[in-house]
Amino acid sequence: MANNYLKAVIFLSLFMIADIAFATGPPPPKPIVPIDGGLFALFAAGILYGINKLRNKNK
Repeated sequence: MANNYLKAVIFLSLFMIADIAFATGPPPPKPIVPIDGGLFALFAAGILYGINKLRNKNK
């Protein structure tokens, strides 16, 4: 009786561990365009636009 109980407990615990391992799912995909590069490009464009406006104002 104890032997069957032990086998059932081991089987169910292994089944639960495998179920938890497969329930996590795949990791999310990486973004196609990095955010840092886009922010740097916007920052540089803003600085260049400001310099252009200051030059045109002085003319």
